[in-house]
Amino acid sequence: MKIHHLNCATLCPYGGRLLSGSGRATSQAELICHCLLIETSQGLVLVDSGLGLQDVEHPVSRLGREFMTFVRPVLSADETAARQVEDLGFSRDDVRHIVLTHLDVDHAGGLPDFPKATVHVHADEHDAAIHPRVRLEKLRYRPLQWAHDPTFRLYRPSGERWFGFDAVTALAGLPPEILLVPLIGHTRGHSGVALDTGAGWLLHAGDAYFHRSELDPDRRRCPPLLDIFQRIVEIDSVARRRNQQRLRDLHRENGADVRVFSAHDPVELERCRERMGVAE
Repeated sequence: MKIHHLNCATLCPYGGRLLSGSGRATSQAELICHCLLIETSQGLVLVDSGLGLQDVEHPVSRLGREFMTFVRPVLSADETAARQVEDLGFSRDDVRHIVLTHLDVDHAGGLPDFPKATVHVHADEHDAAIHPRVRLEKLRYRPLQWAHDPTFRLYRPSGERWFGFDAVTALAGLPPEILLVPLIGHTRGHSGVALDTGAGWLLHAGDAYFHRSELDPDRRRCPPLLDIFQRIVEIDSVARRRNQQRLRDLHRENGADVRVFSAHDPVELERCRERMGVAE
């Protein structure tokens, strides 16, 4: 397998170092949407999809005024997964599978750009998006992003253990090296995606945490506004905190074998590219 680390949207909320940990407090921060493109014998696999071409073209109707006002995405077609797949010399139809950490607006926006892809997601996440129970779920999910009626493959993980995590599941039609790891808390069915590279594991932890310092096993740290944001958008505080602690334990005990990264930290993206090359 060959792995490409992509940024599929740049987000520029105000808050400076209070959000990113560096810069001036009055400046804008810069967050990213870290996605993976994996070349496999079963075709291309995309892990998360960032913002899509239609989101960039019609941002208010597709992303919502709240997202546009507070998150302030850069509306660049060149940053979409669709354009980056084509820039690598592939067709969009070559993307056969999309594995989602969750269905939040900035993770599922690229789905319509790959209409032939099977979308793999935790069943509870799909239920939360289709049948939102609380106001937070009604705000965070954008049904327009799956109005093209993609083929969803749903999972209720159970059984297997992986580095101390329970109910880790292989994905139908995908190589056994790609696993869905439940990391509930940020959303009802939030998951990580683990990948055996042959030289160690990668764990895309989605929004289970937002800043690299949160993995510090001795003293968790997070820029204050980012910490507040996590609390505002969490659906299950106890589960989110428990899973963050499990990720810290994983980093401390198995950091040499499992490289963990989140969806929005630009430093983690650069570190992944530096350690593996732009493509693995």
